[in-house]
Amino acid sequence: MHIQRYGLAVLSVGVALAAALLLQHYNFQDAAVPLLLLAVAITSWYGAPGPAVLASILSLMSVAYFFVPPLYTLYIEPAEYPYFVIFASFAALITWFATIRRRVEADLRQARDKLQIEVAQRTQQASLLDLTHDTIFVRDLNGVITYWNRGAQEFYGWTQQEAIGKRPAELLHTVFPKPFEEIWQELLQTDRWEGELRHSKADGAQVIVASRWSLQRDPERRPVAILETGNDITARKSWEEEMQALNQQLAKRSAALEASNKELEAFAYSISHDLRAPLRHTAGFAELLSKSAASSLNEKSQRYLTMILEAAKRMGSLIDDLLAFSRISRAEAHYSNLSLQQLVQEAMAEVGQDVKERKIVWKIDPLPEWYGDRSMLRLALVNLISNAVKFSRTRPQAKIEIGCSEHKHDQVVLFVRDNGVGFDMRYSNKLFGVFQRLHPQEAFEGTGIGLATVQRIVHRHGGRVWAEGTVGGGATFYFSLSKITGAN
Repeated sequence: MHIQRYGLAVLSVGVALAAALLLQHYNFQDAAVPLLLLAVAITSWYGAPGPAVLASILSLMSVAYFFVPPLYTLYIEPAEYPYFVIFASFAALITWFATIRRRVEADLRQARDKLQIEVAQRTQQASLLDLTHDTIFVRDLNGVITYWNRGAQEFYGWTQQEAIGKRPAELLHTVFPKPFEEIWQELLQTDRWEGELRHSKADGAQVIVASRWSLQRDPERRPVAILETGNDITARKSWEEEMQALNQQLAKRSAALEASNKELEAFAYSISHDLRAPLRHTAGFAELLSKSAASSLNEKSQRYLTMILEAAKRMGSLIDDLLAFSRISRAEAHYSNLSLQQLVQEAMAEVGQDVKERKIVWKIDPLPEWYGDRSMLRLALVNLISNAVKFSRTRPQAKIEIGCSEHKHDQVVLFVRDNGVGFDMRYSNKLFGVFQRLHPQEAFEGTGIGLATVQRIVHRHGGRVWAEGTVGGGATFYFSLSKITGAN
């Protein structure tokens, strides 16, 4: 490329020199200087500063050799110096002008290429922004929309032609969550703002959008435009409002239920205490009557008196169990580390005092250490083991198994299984209700409160209780305990 440019300098000077000599032959004087300056100009225009300098030197030498006396020598008379200085100055000026022009052209080409690249990038970005379903639009500092993507057009209902040139607050009837001046100050300070805005669509529908604003600045950090994006959260806000209303209703109902439960517990506690005194009197006087008048009463009257005493004792048991049941909810729990294996042994020892003459095969599986209220869990185990002993007494040899069916870090599941009379699974939902019984009082004694007490204790330990059984095939009672609730 450099050889071609220097070749251009030699060629252009040679052609200009030949033309000047030819014109001089035909008596056209003073044509050499303009032609050689033209050669310098052509070289400067299409070549570079180096070839232009070469063309200038060759031109000066050609003028000195062929056109300035003495001819055919490079010697220059002192009187001709100004002539050559002027020629050199013109050549330098032409070279300088051409160099400046080439530099300007190069800058223009570079600026044009950069502009084309930027236009292509902006076009691609605009195309990508049209692919998203989010609403995106740009507005200048006067609040006038300058860009409106397809997502905004589909969501709000206005086309680009209808939206561009309008102000968002007027077009969308924007309702701000706080004064616009505060939003503007935050945007200027952080170049960002996020919030929920209420807008109106073209059909008049009201929507709520999660809006995000980004402030664009020029290289001098002056604000020039605002990019605003938004997501439709109308359905979510409606759902949140519904959930909030439901939570408020639930809180009211929970408070009402808690108050009702407290009233019921207080009522049961009060009634139980109030019934104790007359019941003691009834049982006491009936027992005195039985001792003092037994000889004067006939068999039928004695049976009546016996039924009164048994009913009073049963009523006393009911009151005791009802008091224990009501105290479970009101009593403060004292959680601590404990051995479930030891609790089962203690419960078995308490229950075993009444069944010394029974043939019972006990199977006790290994049980883990746990965390809970010792007295409550002991009472639950006593009730479950008592049930197993009671409902298996019709068997020649009772079999009772106590074990652990599941043991995790934060939960354990225990069971008490017997080979007793069992129950019909269709009525399993009644097992844990207060005063609910699946067997007649004549067959199996009890107040119907034991399993309800177990359930309440288990609930206080973050667990649940359930049962499986078949008629005549025995029953298994499961209950889970949660360590998380106990720790709280």
